[in-house]
Amino acid sequence: MEKQPQNSRRGLAPREVPPAVGLLLIMALMNTLLYLCLDHFFIAPRQSTVDPTHCPYGHFRIGQMKNCSPWLSCEELRTEVRQLKRVGEGAVKRVFLSEWKEHKVALSQLTSLEMKDDFLHGLQMLKSLQGTHVVTLLGYCEDDNTMLTEYHPLGSLSNLEETLNLSKYQNVNTWQHRLELAMDYVSIINYLHHSPVGTRVMCDSNDLPKTLSQYLLTSNFSILANDLDALPLVNHSSGMLVKCGHRELHGDFVAPEQLWPYGEDVPFRDDLMPAYDEKIDIWKIPDISSFLLGHIEGSDMVRFHLFDIHKACKSQTPSERPTAQDVLETYQKVLDTLRDAMMSQAREML
Repeated sequence: MEKQPQNSRRGLAPREVPPAVGLLLIMALMNTLLYLCLDHFFIAPRQSTVDPTHCPYGHFRIGQMKNCSPWLSCEELRTEVRQLKRVGEGAVKRVFLSEWKEHKVALSQLTSLEMKDDFLHGLQMLKSLQGTHVVTLLGYCEDDNTMLTEYHPLGSLSNLEETLNLSKYQNVNTWQHRLELAMDYVSIINYLHHSPVGTRVMCDSNDLPKTLSQYLLTSNFSILANDLDALPLVNHSSGMLVKCGHRELHGDFVAPEQLWPYGEDVPFRDDLMPAYDEKIDIWKIPDISSFLLGHIEGSDMVRFHLFDIHKACKSQTPSERPTAQDVLETYQKVLDTLRDAMMSQAREML
């Protein structure tokens, strides 16, 4: 009897996958994962925050609150809010980190009766401008000269560099996130220029540190207007213009029209100082944006693409400067263009 060939088996043996095919499959899987990472890195939106405008006027909602609560009254502020420590003080207000029903909140108190008009103006602006661009008001008491707002632990925008230098925030220390911060800032200026209470000018902005102190950096890395004590009204139809304070201003941070125009030989007089309009806010946008962009990889590339719009912002003639909306639209175009270009380059490398 003849022997059966040794390669004769019951059924067919499973075929081995050639090494080259396996490598191709692994590369395809890696490319897919890389695409997902690129999409997340370049176009992932920020985490959403609770929009206080979802509540009726005179109400608020913070943290994990499911329902809107009416603004706290004098009695509630006196009995339900517990001061923890002082966290800031300016010419108008003294601010305390406080606690209300297990929520961290910021309690502001008037520093001096001489500043009460500014304090009340800021409170009125805070009440009138509640929305996504402004810190959430939780309550106030005019009898006690106090107001309560949502607490943001990262503090003022002045702390941006210090915050981003922390290791836990390195993932957001990119030109994309920094440009988005600049867009937040310009969005606030645009909102103030078209607010429900008319065209408002951010007057507490005579130098960079003072300007930064007017804004808060939130935990999801967006910007909120916080200090609204000096928001005078511009009304072009009635010829109503503004002057930011009653003292002579100096330096190149403020707009040219804010400087004393009659030379050093003529002593400054407030009654002779010409008034101006909201275009002083536009003049300052390039300096604020440059601070927000910082000096990291990619920031100079962004500055290059923003050169023309920033040059227009620095026009010596106020009427020739763009509007805040024009600037915001340009920022958005630059963000989209650079992000698309980087996505395309990254995918070509795969």
